[in-house]
Parts: sequence; structure tokens; C-alpha cells
Amino acid sequence: MQSMEPIVVTSTILTPLFRIRSLMLLDMEGNQIQGELPGDGFANFSKLVYLDLKNNRFNGSIPSQLFHLRYLRYLDISGNSFHGILSGEVGSLQNLRVLKLEEIFFGGNIPKEIGNMTKLQKLCLRSNKFFGEIPSSFLYLKGLEELDLRDNLLSMNIPIFIGNLSNITILALSNNRLTGRIPSSIENLNKLETLQLENNLLSGEIPSCLFTINGMKHLSLGGNHLTWNSNAKIEPKCMLSELSLKSCGLTGEIPYWISKQKTLEVLDLSENKLEGMFPQWLVEMEVGSIILSDNSLTGSLPPLLFNSQNLSVLSLSQNNFFGELPNNIGNATSLIVLMLAENNFSGMVPQSISNIYTLLLLDLSSNRFFGNLPDFSSNEVLGFIDFSSNEFSGEIPTNFHQEIKLLALGKNKFTGRFPRNLTNMSKLEHLDIHDNKITGELPEIISQISTLQVLNLRNTTLQGSIPNGIFNLSSLQILDLSNNHLVGNISPKFGNFAGMIETSNEFSSLPDFVTISIELHYLKVIWKKSKQSLSSRNLQLYSLLDLSMNKLFGEIPASLGKLKDLKLLNISHNILSGKVPISLGNLESLESLDLSHNKLSGLIPQSLTKLQELSVLDVSNNELTGKIPIGGQMDTMNDPNFFANNSGLCGMQIQVSCAEELSPTELSKDESKETLFLWEGAGIGYSFGFFIVVGILYHIGYFVPKPLPNHRSQRIRQSV
Repeated sequence: MQSMEPIVVTSTILTPLFRIRSLMLLDMEGNQIQGELPGDGFANFSKLVYLDLKNNRFNGSIPSQLFHLRYLRYLDISGNSFHGILSGEVGSLQNLRVLKLEEIFFGGNIPKEIGNMTKLQKLCLRSNKFFGEIPSSFLYLKGLEELDLRDNLLSMNIPIFIGNLSNITILALSNNRLTGRIPSSIENLNKLETLQLENNLLSGEIPSCLFTINGMKHLSLGGNHLTWNSNAKIEPKCMLSELSLKSCGLTGEIPYWISKQKTLEVLDLSENKLEGMFPQWLVEMEVGSIILSDNSLTGSLPPLLFNSQNLSVLSLSQNNFFGELPNNIGNATSLIVLMLAENNFSGMVPQSISNIYTLLLLDLSSNRFFGNLPDFSSNEVLGFIDFSSNEFSGEIPTNFHQEIKLLALGKNKFTGRFPRNLTNMSKLEHLDIHDNKITGELPEIISQISTLQVLNLRNTTLQGSIPNGIFNLSSLQILDLSNNHLVGNISPKFGNFAGMIETSNEFSSLPDFVTISIELHYLKVIWKKSKQSLSSRNLQLYSLLDLSMNKLFGEIPASLGKLKDLKLLNISHNILSGKVPISLGNLESLESLDLSHNKLSGLIPQSLTKLQELSVLDVSNNELTGKIPIGGQMDTMNDPNFFANNSGLCGMQIQVSCAEELSPTELSKDESKETLFLWEGAGIGYSFGFFIVVGILYHIGYFVPKPLPNHRSQRIRQSV
């Protein structure tokens, strides 16, 4: 039975309520109401005390009448689509105790008039676009118990007066642009239970006084430029349930004082320089979420770790752990996320791991596991699997549940034909089998995986032509068929990929109940010697098509110019002929275009000057002629390697004058001698899996410009 679409109603549904002038409480949360708030109607609610309109579809601006409900004590309009700035009139609500304006995307400064609301106890402005400093008028909010300004664009220092708000229990300022040191005045907040400062630009030493606040339970400081004083003697007076010191410069072994935190549920010490083995005392604490990725920890994993019924998240990627996984790993039956990538684990994956029916994400990539994979067909919630870059063998496994969304098996030793029963995975969005030995052709039934957004079959020895069925995958944003033995034309139907015309923002992520921030995959782009990283959170912004290193022939279809959201187009190292289509100038998002090592002829189209995002253009090793276009980004394409070995290109980018620009004297010199140029050609390619890498691979080529043919020289002399 299909789920019904929510019924959307307009704000006129509120009209009958406006007649109830004695109304004191109005709760319309989550009713899909859309439209503007009727200001005149709310003016009738002169006795209203409680107003909850969150999670609807209200838009426009907040009517001023709302700010004149003088008896109002509770106001929550979060999760709507209001726009503009928050009016200073909000300060007129001087009886308000709770103000929640979350996920509305207000911009501008936080109104200083909020400081007039001296009875305020909870102020939540999370997930907006407020910028500037935290208003100094907040000094007057003496009764404030909760201040949540997370996920904005706030800058400047954390004000020292924060330490005077003595009733604060929750101070959440994470994911902003705050700078400076953590003010020592925070130690005056004796009632503080939650301090969230992660992902800002804070610097300086972490104050040890934070651990002397008796009631502190949640302390998150990671993702800043803070430093840890390893010589400081930490004797916490608090009993933490959550501790995040991600990228805080911790060195040596995992600090032993953490072992005294008997109520610890979440521990994040990732991106530090920790060494040593996984401590036995941490095993015995039975922490729910342990995130120690990107350190230098070593040794094997203690089997007792997996006897814990509390363990839900274990992230140990990018360390130096080794050995086989414990056979009892399947005893961790509450595990939701298991990430062991980029270590030195080896051996076969224990069959018991398939007994963890709660497992949602499993990443064992970049180790030395071998053999066959366990049967995961009964793991109904297992949606994200990365086994890439190991030594698994046999046929491409398909023993996964049909609900799987991401399957990365690239760079192993799998063999055989493309498995037809992959089409049973009706929710699959990301399929990566690159660098395996798949024999035969890509079957037409690939079209049945209609949800695919990423398909990577690079270097899999595929043969035959590109099947027509692939063009039914309209959601594809990333398609890599490079380095195979594909033949035939590039079909005009390539221009019909809707996902490359307008990129989606619907890549799957972990569900809301997984509160730990985890990157599922990265897109690393290397343009020349600079690196740009894109994580799973913004993968939807990236779209690329790579058909390079095959045996494709014929002309480049003009329809490729319709793929306006494409960032990278690589069709190099084929046997393509004809002219470069003018329509490629319509690829407004294109950053890299590689047409090298083909048999393209004619001019480089002037339309390429419209590509304002273009940073790499490689047309080397073709039969192109004429003047390289000037204007726009084309003026920055001054690496001669990318134009090498053509029939007669000229232009200021390669410092070769065009014939029509030469004076008679220069022309005479040009004809009388042969100049030797040594040019290094370059090819552009990329590889990607669950972790995607895009790079430029350099090749070497030589170009010796030919002297002008005699008949052409004569014509030029006559015209001169």
C-alpha cells in the first residue's frame, strides 16, 4: 500500500479561530499549513499565552501584530519558510519565556532588542543565517537557561559576559565562525550541563577549568584550532555523558582520566595524534559511541569490545590497527555504524558479522581482507556498504538485502559477468565495481536499477557497446565507464541524463536517529596541484561523465551541451573525429574538459569562452587547427601541454603567433627555420569509489611544428 501524500491547506483555515478572542493556547504544529500569517487575525488574540506553529509551510514575513501579544509566554514558529530579517519588534514580547525560531533561515544580525526580553528562559535561533556578533544586550538576560545559536554565520569572539548568565544550563554555539579563545568566565556557569562549541574558528588552549564544572554532562569542542596541554593535570569534577575533543591536538595515548567518566556514552577523539593500543579500560566502560578515526592507534581489536550491548557506533578508520577481526564481532547486536577503513586488517570477514541485524553502515574499505563475503541478505536495515580496496575474490556478490542504497566493491579481485540479480536492489543509488575483472558486455537490464545516481564501472574490462538501457537511468549524476574496451558511437541520448542537467539534492544519508556526524564518502578533486574535497553532504553538487580510454568513435554529439550541471567531462583517449561541438559552451558548470588523444579536427569553438567555471581544458593530441579562443577563462589556459600535438594551433596561450598576426619580417624568419618545441601532454582522469578521487594523470608528448607548406607560403607572400 502506497503512503498518502500529506494534505496541504492554506492559512485561511485559521480564519474561524480568529473569532475566539478569549483564546489562550493555540497549537497548530505539523499541519502542512501554507501561506502568509494573517496579521489582522492574530491581532484578535489579545489574551494568547501559548503559540506553537512549528513545522508548517508558512512563508512571507512575520506580521508585526504577532510581536504585540503582550501576554505571550511561549512562541515557536520553527521549521517554516519565513524570509528576510528578524524585526527588532520581537523585543516587545517582554513576558516571553520561550522563543524558538529554528530552521527559518532568517538573515542579518540578531536583533539587539532581544535583550529587552528579560524574562526569557529559552532562546533557540538554531539553523538560520544570522551573522555578526552575539549581541551585547544578551547581558541582561539573567534568567536565561538555554541559549542555542548553532548552525549560523556568527563571528567575532564569544563575549566574556556569557560568564555572567549564571542560570545557563545549555550553551550551544557550534557550527558558526566564532574566533578567539574560550573565555575563562565560562567557569562561573555553575549550572552548565551542555557546552557545544565544535566547528568554529576558536583558538588557544582548552581551559582545564571546563572539567571543574560539577554539572557538566555534554562537552563538545572539536573542529576548531584549539590546543590540548598534555602537561595539564586533569581531575574532572564532572561526570560526562558526551565528550568531543576532535582535532584538538591530543598526543600520546588516550588520556587515562577519561576512564573515570563512568557515565560516558559518546567519545569522539578523532583527527588527533593519538598512539598506542585500544585500551582495556575503554573496553570495560561499554561506551555507546566510540569515534577514534584518523589517529595513529595500533594493535588488534580486543574481542571483549564486541560483547558490549551498548556499542552502537564504532569508527576506527585511518589508523594502524592490524590482524583479523574477532570471530565474536557478531555479538555486538546493537551496532548501527561500523567503520574500520584504511587500516591493516587482514583475513576473512567473520560470518558472525551478518548477525548484527541493527547494522546500517559497514565500511571495511582499504584493508587486506580476502576470500568470500558473508551473506547479508537478511540484514534489512543495512543500507550503506563499502568493501572497496581489499582482496575479496569470486564472482561479484549480490547477497545483500534489496533495500541497500550504497554498494561499493571497487578495487578487489572479483571476476565474472555483470550480475543480473543486482537489479533486485530496487533502492540502490550508488554502485561502484571499478577495478575488477568483469567479462562480457554491460547488460540492457541495468536500466531496471532506476534509482541509480552514481555508477562507477571504470577499468572493469567491459566490452561491446554502451547499452541503450543505461539512458533510462535518468537520475545518474556520476557515470564512469572509463578504461574499458567499449566500442561504438557516443549516443545523442547521453544528453538526456536529467541528473546531469540539474543535480539532485536527495542523496541518501544516515537517518536522524544517528546523531553522530559521519562522512560517508568524499569526492577529492585534483586540478593540477591543488586539491578540493567534497564530502557526502555536498556530493549532490557534483556531476561528472567519464568515457575516456575506450574505443569509441564517430562525432561528439551536440546533445552533451544540455548537461549544464556537469562539472567534469572526460572523453579522452578514444577515436572520436569531427569538430568540437559549439554546444559544449552551454556547460555552464563545467570545471574540467578533456578531449585529448582523439582525432578531432577544425577549430576550438569560441563558445568555450562562456565557461566561467572552467579551470582545465585539455585538447592535446588531436588534429585541431586555428587560433585558440580568447576571453573569459580561456585566457587562463596557458599551459602548452594541454594543446600539444595538434595540426596547427596558435594563440597567446601557447605563445605561438597566428599567421594573420605575423609581420613580413616575422613570417620570413618563421619560414626559414624549423623550431623545436618539447611539450608535455596531459590527460585528465579520475577514479572514485565509496571514497571518490578525481585527478590529472600526466603523460608525455612531443610536438614539432611543421613549416608552412610551399603553396600556402606563396599565397601568404602574394597577399603581403
